Amino acid sequence: MKPWFVCSPEEVIKAFATSPVDGLSRDEVSKRVQTDGYNRIPEPRGKSVLQIFLHQFFSPLIYVLIAAGAISWVAGEWQDGTFIFFIIVLNAILGTYQEWRAEESAAALRSMIRMTARVIRESQIYLIESWQLVPGDIVLLEPGMKVPADLRLLEAHGLSVDEALLTGESMAVEKHAGVLTDQHALLGDQRNTAFASTTVQKGRGKGIVTGTGVKTEIGKIAATLTLPDPEPPPLVVRMQVFARRISWLVLIACVFLGLIGWWRGMPWNELFFFLVAVGVSAIPEGLPVALTVALSIGTRAMARRQVIVRKLPAVEGLGSCTWIASDKTGTLTVDEQTVKAIWLSNAKLLATGAGYSGAGMIRHVDGRPLQADEPELQLFFRCALASSEGALTHTNGKWIHSGDAVDVALHAAVFKSGTEPQRLMQGVERQQLIAYESERKYSAAFFHYNGKRFYACKGALEVIGPMLSQHQQRVAADDVAVLASEGYRVLAVAFAEVGETVTEADLPTLTLAGLVGLVDPLRPEAREAVAKCHAAGIQVAMVTGDHPITALAIARQLNMVTRDDQVVTGRELAEWQASGADLVKQVGDKRVFARVNPLQKMAIVSALKGAGHFVAVTGDGANDAPALREAHIGVAMGSGTDLTKGSADIILADNNFASIVAGVEEGRITYSNLRKIIYMLLSTGLAEIITVALAMITQLPLPFLAIQLLWLNLVTNGIQEIALAFERSDREVLSQPPRKPGESIFDRLMIQELILAGLVTAALCYGTWYYLMVIGQTTELQARSMVLMMMVLIQNFHVLNCRSELQSLFNIPVSANYLAVISIFVAQGLHLGVSYIPEVAGVLGIEPIPWNNWFILLTLSLSIVVVMEIFKGFKRRQLARNT
Repeated sequence: MKPWFVCSPEEVIKAFATSPVDGLSRDEVSKRVQTDGYNRIPEPRGKSVLQIFLHQFFSPLIYVLIAAGAISWVAGEWQDGTFIFFIIVLNAILGTYQEWRAEESAAALRSMIRMTARVIRESQIYLIESWQLVPGDIVLLEPGMKVPADLRLLEAHGLSVDEALLTGESMAVEKHAGVLTDQHALLGDQRNTAFASTTVQKGRGKGIVTGTGVKTEIGKIAATLTLPDPEPPPLVVRMQVFARRISWLVLIACVFLGLIGWWRGMPWNELFFFLVAVGVSAIPEGLPVALTVALSIGTRAMARRQVIVRKLPAVEGLGSCTWIASDKTGTLTVDEQTVKAIWLSNAKLLATGAGYSGAGMIRHVDGRPLQADEPELQLFFRCALASSEGALTHTNGKWIHSGDAVDVALHAAVFKSGTEPQRLMQGVERQQLIAYESERKYSAAFFHYNGKRFYACKGALEVIGPMLSQHQQRVAADDVAVLASEGYRVLAVAFAEVGETVTEADLPTLTLAGLVGLVDPLRPEAREAVAKCHAAGIQVAMVTGDHPITALAIARQLNMVTRDDQVVTGRELAEWQASGADLVKQVGDKRVFARVNPLQKMAIVSALKGAGHFVAVTGDGANDAPALREAHIGVAMGSGTDLTKGSADIILADNNFASIVAGVEEGRITYSNLRKIIYMLLSTGLAEIITVALAMITQLPLPFLAIQLLWLNLVTNGIQEIALAFERSDREVLSQPPRKPGESIFDRLMIQELILAGLVTAALCYGTWYYLMVIGQTTELQARSMVLMMMVLIQNFHVLNCRSELQSLFNIPVSANYLAVISIFVAQGLHLGVSYIPEVAGVLGIEPIPWNNWFILLTLSLSIVVVMEIFKGFKRRQLARNT
């Protein structure tokens, strides 16, 4: 079946068995409701708090902890098992609190499509709820209203529609009721179709409903949002791998030590309790809570920089991105038409400033300021504003605008010239306004000024040109070509002095007053933000529904492209997809994707992911929602549609592309802190396993009880891990390349430091245990109390090592993380305090340490700092030689 936009109005009317005059009958409407349904999108069930809470338990690491808790209960270790389950539930509560959010994607769509419509039925005009529309209904369009369904236009009188929500096109699209010949026309080129949820900016029209509900273009976007969630963010993937590896390592360690225990002839019940203790020491029980806290801290840090995180793993995910695919309109640009160039017969002028504001100035291209009296410029503005349907005023320190976007931009340019529109137009008496219509493609006016009658018009040169002399046509055509190549939308302004009886039918040859170049200008900070992304090793691409020439010009200003062939259009993408071409290869070196529809945006993101990139997508319109959902990280603008924000992981509250750079920085800092936490946890856990294993091999009692290991891992260590989450990393994180998509949390440096720290700690603890039990002949209670205190001391010194994997702790300012120092005193004070509380000390199996042993414990524990400082110095020198 042919698309409706290539069918004539008569063919469409016949196909839907309706009448443009009478509309449908009530009986026919009822029948079509039965076959086509109502004009609304099915409502999915959102997640409840309980569902979000239960979802917190679906993690490999949590599975391991649940198994450890269950085994502890089975083994009769009720305190240990309860302690583990308490930590699991605490983590779930924290995660639920942070991740609780409204599931608003479908609700946002319903709010878009629930509106009123003026419809013709049974020869009468009715105002109905738009959800009651059916295919074949005849709908009337007026300025300011939302289009209630997809319509094939039957009539269009000066009709222009803002389609930025769907296409990203910054200018309202002129509509007509004619027939298109290109069956593959993109959404932005379907000028005889009005799409659901777009806004009528001006003019009137009549159309026949061709699509309702999920069959509208906005409905097709909704369908993509009901697809299964794409793959999880980078951090989730890495933590899944980490949990699997930890599980296998713990299992192998338990099997190995179990075989040793069996060889030693340990009783089965004693061996079982021992293996439970080993498992408890090896599993990082505090990691889920530390991970959630670290991400929550990253979330708050991002919020202070206008980046609102809706899903915790997205904190780190943004820092992992290797590619950012950004929308243009409203994201890289301000989404406000601005006059940037005015070319007169005797001068070429440039305007500064951006958006609907009179802030800025107009100068000659050579930098000369305007003269106090510029008659040609005043004439140009007077002719341009004669047919204005816009307004811009400065009231109470605010710029207030209304009406046509181009006319508002021209008013702003008048302010920048040093005068005000009202003052400029004093003495101008408009006699007749000829409003812009799509059939005419220009606006004009007859007006009186200084006792003379004038005619002035503005529009595209292809329309105004034939009214000029041949010489002016040729000169203007050359100038327009230059301006257009620089990405300007160019309008010509012409005028003539006419007699009182002259009409448009008998106009004389017009004189060109000048050309004006308009753009949707860059956000002031966008260029620097893109440069920072490049410096951070992140590729930035523009994905827009706008014209390729306009998109390329913006990309050049942002230094996103080096060649013209890095631009690809939606038509080319469609041809590649139809021919079965591999998009992964085709889009690899492209940086601008223009005239693309929402589903093509999603295909581009999918192709980039297929090429091995971690992709972040930014956008503000409903047309961006599918791509945001498909991306690893979806970034919505705060001013964007509810649908877009509902599909995003992150929202930029200030609509500032530069905030993405801040988000990347915070994401990398968060990941760096997570590595520090994992380093701290695992080096301590490794030391505990080695200490216990050595004691078992040498047939000594276990130096740590299971409850003591939990105390170390969850309380004293837990305080220090949370403090590490507040570390403010070196700001040079943005000068480093992004992590490789397949990179593990454990790199060579971390493994080396983890093993070294674990071995040194184990040597100190086991050596002390051996001395006390074999040489000193102390009691188990005294010896365990001493070794446990030593472990706490080592942890407190080691937290200083963990603040940086390479930098000396003496070069890291305390001000970068006061909590790290505070945590040392809190953890040490807490452990010391409980040793003097008989009830708690009895549960932990410890007693106070004699004060005369403290100097020895402190001296031995401090050696962890000495060893790690020597290792860091060696690694720094090694890296310096390699670079």
